[in-house]
Amino acid sequence: MSQGEHRNPVESFLRMDRMPHIWCPGCGIGIVVNCFVRALLKSKIDVDSVSVVSGIGCTGRIAGYFKVDSFHTTHGRPIPFATGLKTARPDMNIVVLSGEGDLIAIGGNHFIHAARRNVDIKVICVNNFTYAMTGGQVGPTAPLHSIATTAPYGSHERPFNLPFLAESSGATYVARWTTYHVRQLTKAMVDVLNKPGFCFVEAIAPCPTIYQRRNRMGDGLEMMRFYREHSRIANGADTRSLDIEMGGEIVVGKFIDRDRPTYLEAMDEELSKRLGNRYVPYPTGVKR
Repeated sequence: MSQGEHRNPVESFLRMDRMPHIWCPGCGIGIVVNCFVRALLKSKIDVDSVSVVSGIGCTGRIAGYFKVDSFHTTHGRPIPFATGLKTARPDMNIVVLSGEGDLIAIGGNHFIHAARRNVDIKVICVNNFTYAMTGGQVGPTAPLHSIATTAPYGSHERPFNLPFLAESSGATYVARWTTYHVRQLTKAMVDVLNKPGFCFVEAIAPCPTIYQRRNRMGDGLEMMRFYREHSRIANGADTRSLDIEMGGEIVVGKFIDRDRPTYLEAMDEELSKRLGNRYVPYPTGVKR
């Protein structure tokens, strides 16, 4: 780097030799990557203690671009991989970054049980309402009446309300922001990096190449305008009220922030009661 040349502060966290990335112009995944890197900077967390786990799909490619320990796992399986990693290395900060198809459709069973157990992992879900990498099929969050390759006349399947699913399954932290709300999204990521337990952040992101083109919603810039004009911040809102309708309002904010014993803490408590001095406590400390 020549004298006086400025370097983007996020570059030191990314594998720049793998640039340019694969994501389409206007895709929101790059914004989520930027927010996460800035959250690492703001939290002043020990980067050597961070491990990123992702699955299959457009967002699943995230793990390959971070210059941290990362795992690109099989479809729907980043959460069980992350659970095993956290159990083996409780001192690590484990972050799952993947898409809604990977985490909530084929991976839905793992999602609800990791939240139920309160495994100390952070799940950041990029929700673009479609299986973009495989052609644009109906996903688990696709709004009613939206067009997809498997629903050419409009989807009739009721979508998941992800904040409600996360809260009712047991998550200790639940938030939703769009990729327009970069400061709030970054702050939510800082929050979860410093909070014990199963934490969930939904990032609503545009997919101009597949989802928006099919539904005649314009390009990435038009979608950012839509987020600005149709989002309403309602921190603490009842998660049961957070359904997203086609072309409708998107309620964003931090909805849940509570405390309960993590999976390993609960295991320690139970085994200590039963085994007394014969039980050696599990090393649950983490470098936050």
